[in-house]
Amino acid sequence: MPAWQVLGAGAAESRFEALRATGTPLVGRAEEIELLMCRWEQAKGGGGCVVLLSGEPGLGKSRIAQTMVERLASEPHTRLRYFCSPHHQDSPLYPSIAQLKRAAGFRRDDNDEERLAKLEAVLVRATDDLGEALSLLADLLAIPTGGRYRPLNLTPQKRKEETIRAQLAQVEGLSARQPVLMLFEDVHWSDPTTREALEMLIDRIRGLRVLLIITLRPEFTPPWISLSHVTLISLSRMPPDQCAEIIAHLTGGTTLPKEIADQIVDRTDGVPLFVEELTKNIMESGLVMQAGGAYQAAGHARPLAIPTTLQGSLLARLDRLAPTRELAQIGAALGRQFSHELISAVAQMPQHQLDDALVQLENAELIYRRGVPPDSEYIFKHALLQDAAYGMMLRSRRQQLHGRIAAVLEGEFPEAARTQPEILAHHCAEAGLVEKAIDYYLAASKRATAASNNTEASRQVARARTLLDTLPASARRATELRWKIEVGGWWWSV
Repeated sequence: MPAWQVLGAGAAESRFEALRATGTPLVGRAEEIELLMCRWEQAKGGGGCVVLLSGEPGLGKSRIAQTMVERLASEPHTRLRYFCSPHHQDSPLYPSIAQLKRAAGFRRDDNDEERLAKLEAVLVRATDDLGEALSLLADLLAIPTGGRYRPLNLTPQKRKEETIRAQLAQVEGLSARQPVLMLFEDVHWSDPTTREALEMLIDRIRGLRVLLIITLRPEFTPPWISLSHVTLISLSRMPPDQCAEIIAHLTGGTTLPKEIADQIVDRTDGVPLFVEELTKNIMESGLVMQAGGAYQAAGHARPLAIPTTLQGSLLARLDRLAPTRELAQIGAALGRQFSHELISAVAQMPQHQLDDALVQLENAELIYRRGVPPDSEYIFKHALLQDAAYGMMLRSRRQQLHGRIAAVLEGEFPEAARTQPEILAHHCAEAGLVEKAIDYYLAASKRATAASNNTEASRQVARARTLLDTLPASARRATELRWKIEVGGWWWSV
């Protein structure tokens, strides 16, 4: 028997891979899974195809995608997973950059040489000829090649085109070795350059051993829907019997009082996420108590005793975990995902208190963790939970918190200003630091323009102009003059 030694913590790719064994299993959706498995068999034979999973928030799009990951775990294949973010809709190719960093296993304390070696190890899985692809993708990740690879003398537009082609070539190379499962989540939050790359990938995928699953909300109209190798699955809300099945799992099979179970089903309107959150709220609240083989109402189950909305349910749960409420709000202001290192710097609380609060949020399944502190990252179970936590804060509290985040990023994470100035712009704008936000948006626009990502550049200029109009006349004139001098009036014509 081979002996194995534990070297470190594994890194789950998504919040669902980090979910503990006690997580709620997928209920219903058998037809959707069967169709996806049929498309997988088709893809393995060389008939690459795309499946669009469309549905309202909370209906289980990501849960279905994760079920496919679990079903195929024993089959030889390559998995590529990409996540879009509402905070990065103007960050060109953000999902690809994040995926490459995750696949390479970058750490914040890696030097340039170590990062380059890790990137080489990722790319060599798809091709033996690194050459141009390594130069392009290292540039995308802002990694100097130190003369080891020939610099490419390309115009910004040509560099952008070749970078997208290099990514497509990686997918082709991987699919030549074994079938590829690609998961692209929340495409409604994708940046324009990513959508451009997706369009090229979807066109090329027909002859590859690739199944691409894309999740999206109904308000996003995919331009690829009419293609013959693209299938749309529109998820509907769950019927009452399936909602009852979710409740039964969360209660361990022990029956809730009928009047309370009926209220859960009625209030959640067939949205699985709401069913989970409201049931957990009731189990934690003392509304029910276990007696024998069933739960009994602790008192009269009045209609108003159960929160009607997700926000009300989350607020009630956080009120019972008082020390965690502030941390959940800080995490929500940071974004859907945040690192242990960043939230520690922003929270300004004793380390043991912060770690205890994070554990409580994990145990409540409001957030999921990947890795081990202090190198861990966290993600809210669902964007709706992040929105609910963020919505609890008063405007003054939000401004103060965003100001603190901006200060921490500037002081302790200086690479953020260089590689993601649009993130600092967002926090400064929310903090009321208008002139700083304008500077960062315009810096982001210049960076996007240098890479020929003109749509993102225009959006960032538009944000800067909107903020400019909120300044007093004297400050507005000074800002206009400063930027005219720096960029020669260019930003007025974008």
